[in-house]
Amino acid sequence: MDVQQIRAFLAVAEELHFGRAAKRLHLAQPPLSRTIKQLEHELGTQLFERNTRSVRLTVGGQALIAPAKEVLEALRRAEDTVRSAGDGEAGLVRIAFAGVSTHSLVARLARAVRARRPGIQLELSSQNFAQPAMKKLAQGDTDIALGRWDVIPGEVAAEIVMADELALAVPDTHALAGARKLKLDQLAGDGFVSLPPHEGAVLPDRLRRLAHAAGFVANVVQVAPDTQTALALVSAQVGCHLTLASVARNVTDPHVVFVPLDAPPQNVDLRAAWRRDDRSPALRAVLDELLALRGSE
Repeated sequence: MDVQQIRAFLAVAEELHFGRAAKRLHLAQPPLSRTIKQLEHELGTQLFERNTRSVRLTVGGQALIAPAKEVLEALRRAEDTVRSAGDGEAGLVRIAFAGVSTHSLVARLARAVRARRPGIQLELSSQNFAQPAMKKLAQGDTDIALGRWDVIPGEVAAEIVMADELALAVPDTHALAGARKLKLDQLAGDGFVSLPPHEGAVLPDRLRRLAHAAGFVANVVQVAPDTQTALALVSAQVGCHLTLASVARNVTDPHVVFVPLDAPPQNVDLRAAWRRDDRSPALRAVLDELLALRGSE
């Protein structure tokens, strides 16, 4: 049974007249009659009782109506899905995002995609740091990576999606917690909570560079596995933490105060990265939604 036969059967079943059904299908009547006879032969049963004056459905014909309609509806859905995928209105897009500072942006992106492109499914995966997200992207295990990188591979394209700057997280009991801005050398005598200094880690690198420029070596009293833990240690008065202004917008601990860092720009903007050779229309649609959110924090 093929689609042409199904459409022919339903036209005759609804019109109960071969001439009208043929006209509806833009066919001559003899080819339509042959199609119905072929279908009956393949099914091994008569679908219509017909004579010179009338056409009536048999019991078998009546039983075929519902499944025949289901087949055509499934075909229509398949065609719509393929067409939507080609237009960027359907498909799966995987996003790996790193750090507390990305959470608000990812939530807004998910809401925007759900509202305007409901055929696209997002698969979201949180990473502690940006380098693993970039690795997943390079390996083809994700489609978009959100993070901060000093080095971006040549096969990867990237754009800034959120401007950012450095800030210092200090306990609310710290003598300088009320300052409008802080230079790093003002904390030269303090202990610091740092993130792990692995390859590509932006914040530990900036702490080391800025402390060196200020004439001291930062006293790292504890290394935290992630930003949330680092801020919990700041709240516990273990030490200060060099972090991002965007983190402050996502953290509400009353015992942690965020003070802008008075320093030259340090290239810590949040970027979206994707493979240059990825031509997926769904990817482009999600990137359009993401880039449209820039500056809307």
